[in-house]
Amino acid sequence: MIGLLTGKVHILTAPHILLEVNGVGYEIETPLSTFCQLKNGQTVTLWTHLTVREDAHLLYGFIDDSDKTLFRILLKVNGVGPKLALGILSSMSAAMLIQSIEMQDITTLTRIPGVGRKTAERLVIELRDRLKVFTTTGQTAASGQPQITLSAASPIAEAEEALVSLGYKPIEAQRAIASVKHEHSATADLIRAALKGMLKS
Repeated sequence: MIGLLTGKVHILTAPHILLEVNGVGYEIETPLSTFCQLKNGQTVTLWTHLTVREDAHLLYGFIDDSDKTLFRILLKVNGVGPKLALGILSSMSAAMLIQSIEMQDITTLTRIPGVGRKTAERLVIELRDRLKVFTTTGQTAASGQPQITLSAASPIAEAEEALVSLGYKPIEAQRAIASVKHEHSATADLIRAALKGMLKS
């Protein structure tokens, strides 16, 4: 099992990165909460989770070990696979997810792409007890968000592509980015503002 990798970010293509470790390039899929903290040429340590399938070995990476733990907890929920788990972690912060579970906020959870009412109810039921470790230790709710800096040739296109990768329809992504593009210029800021707006709508 590959649990931790330290290397240089070689390529950023939301939500995937290519991490070069001692001359070997690892293709890693990340939630946007991690992707938005990375930049080309940066040396970074990622906590990783390896999924082995018949046709592929898939590697998922996280800046914070608590996010990796939360990802693995989500995978234990019936009907939640890696893609949906990443979508959940990309659409809201870990603290917001924990709060939604504690408050049994089905409405907010169903705004995440791929999460219908039945899945949202299942998340609340199955995660209520499992997520208590985060609230008692403060690992997630108390963690600070570092300043995000990304360099991209076309921030708007990059942001729209990232939203589509989460499961939003292209037209939904375009509208969401269009509504915030006059307020933000960086890719990461566009993504976060658009996601915030869609979760509120």
